[in-house]
Amino acid sequence: MLINDLLTLHHTAVGTSVEIVSKVSADDLGKPTPCSEWTLAELLAHMTAQHHGFAAAARGKGGDLAAWEVSVSSRPVVDYAEAAEDVLAAFAEPEVPQREFELPEFGARFPAMQAIGFHLIDYVVHGWDVARSLGLDYHLAPELAEPALRIALAVPDGEARLKPGAPFGPALVADDDDPLNRVLTALGRSPKW
Repeated sequence: MLINDLLTLHHTAVGTSVEIVSKVSADDLGKPTPCSEWTLAELLAHMTAQHHGFAAAARGKGGDLAAWEVSVSSRPVVDYAEAAEDVLAAFAEPEVPQREFELPEFGARFPAMQAIGFHLIDYVVHGWDVARSLGLDYHLAPELAEPALRIALAVPDGEARLKPGAPFGPALVADDDDPLNRVLTALGRSPKW
């Protein structure tokens, strides 16, 4: 896959998440999410911080821990949309394909293709998380199905997923061939949540 194709898919995943988050009301913020340790407000704060952190990493400043700081906002939907615009703009900068992204939560630097793939899969899954928290259906864009599944299946499984704060739980067994369900189960989410 070429980086421009990946960026197009990434834009679709993030855009879908923005559309879903736009449906969140103040009354929804205390709702549980598939991320069992987070309410919807906390999940949105995490998602917003990740956008800012990845935007900083795309601009060569991923080591600045302040860019990754999570804080619950009084205007989470607006802040989320603004953070999404920021990461999309950062990823569109011409130098990004040649840049390495410093990602402190992984303790390493990654080539742009790999880092953008990390962010893409996170927003496919977190878009689904928000939709489920709101009781809404989530539809994976057809063009995202195969690439998202390929990325999800490449995420290492094992004991690291049992540690507190692990981004994904241990893989589950998929009971059908639906690409979204296979992505979710590969990353430790139950499609039945």
